Amino acid sequence: MSGAAMLQVQGLCAGYGPIDVLHEVGLEVRAGEIVSLIGANGAGKSSTLRCISRILRARAGSLRFEGRDLGALPAHEVVACGLAHVPEGRRIFPRLTVRENLEMGAYRRNDRDGITKDLHHVHALFPILRDREKQQGGTLSGGEQQMLAIGRALMSRPRMLMMDEPSMGIAPILVARIFEAVKQLRAEGMTILLVEQNARAALRLSDRAYVMETGRITLAGTGAELLQDRRVQEAYLGD
Repeated sequence: MSGAAMLQVQGLCAGYGPIDVLHEVGLEVRAGEIVSLIGANGAGKSSTLRCISRILRARAGSLRFEGRDLGALPAHEVVACGLAHVPEGRRIFPRLTVRENLEMGAYRRNDRDGITKDLHHVHALFPILRDREKQQGGTLSGGEQQMLAIGRALMSRPRMLMMDEPSMGIAPILVARIFEAVKQLRAEGMTILLVEQNARAALRLSDRAYVMETGRITLAGTGAELLQDRRVQEAYLGD
């Protein structure tokens, strides 16, 4: 890809209490790319996204988004910079309606016409959310809640979207729909950093990818290169 580096992570270290979980992590995402971060459970993938979105405080290293230092920003200011995070487990508001959940994604905005336009875009991407807009979020299936979490993030009008395990615990037919939506968003110009348990599907989608093991980046390459890498095949693809 020829795009400029939109996100740059260098020397990232972080942990929980006395336990270090990230060790000198470095990666970059260029404008217009889909970049995947794959690895075993507990490798540090979700913690990396949490650091980038400032939910988890880094102990060392630098985080830059479009040239801006994210290191001192609170999480809501990261969203305001144009970087949205779809968290693992979806984290929707179960007692709010589908429509109210989507509106929460636009809580920092006051451009009413733009919000309406983006709501129509989300409905076009996931028509079920339009059909269920008066239902409480907690009554949706797991796959529908994942669509809602993605839609809520899109309502902040991000330039980059981070998605953490979007296929986890979801029926295969809805997984396929979500991956189609990811491809559509990329075609529309969205930059995406994807953490995904289905390594094969993630690598097929991705321009580039990183492999994480025990809190460190151990391999990097294009999606096609890593699909053919024997180490990746043996560890993550079941080949």
